[in-house]
Amino acid sequence: MSVKSFNQQNKKITDLCFPVALYLFEEMIQVLFTLVCAEMVLILSLLFRSPLRQLVIMGLDRSKQGRGPLVVKSVGGTILVFFSSTIYSVFNVQKKRSIDAGFVNPTDEVLMAYRLLEASLIGFSLFLALMIDRLHYYIKELYRLRNYREEELQKECNEQSKIRKSSVHGTAPVIKKT
Repeated sequence: MSVKSFNQQNKKITDLCFPVALYLFEEMIQVLFTLVCAEMVLILSLLFRSPLRQLVIMGLDRSKQGRGPLVVKSVGGTILVFFSSTIYSVFNVQKKRSIDAGFVNPTDEVLMAYRLLEASLIGFSLFLALMIDRLHYYIKELYRLRNYREEELQKECNEQSKIRKSSVHGTAPVIKKT
């Protein structure tokens, strides 16, 4: 087999693989856009008080129980590795472009654009997941502090009502010295 026939055969394989790769990239990008939009809807539902907010908080509470944290960390780690791989691919294409003295191969340019879009969507997704986690934590902390404050106010009101009742009946409250 000569070099020329090998190059022609290799070119045929590349011409067949490129549309398949574009199709897979488009599918991946659609999935990532859907993921980012879903995370944005979750964040909006956490920001505004609504019945959906309670549902989302209950779901997040359940996901943080049992094996949930392990699964979330595993999925997050996998996505982070995929993100690193995508960034590495972008840098490899950029390095190849600089070695070729600035000559831009159209195929590489399209692949780099798709990889860059994919990397940015994965990065947005990771950032929004972190935002959801922090919002959930702060909302739960706010509920806990409100309940604590209400309990303290209730205790204070009960003590004041006891003092009022005792002053109406003519008995003075006993103050203990320590």
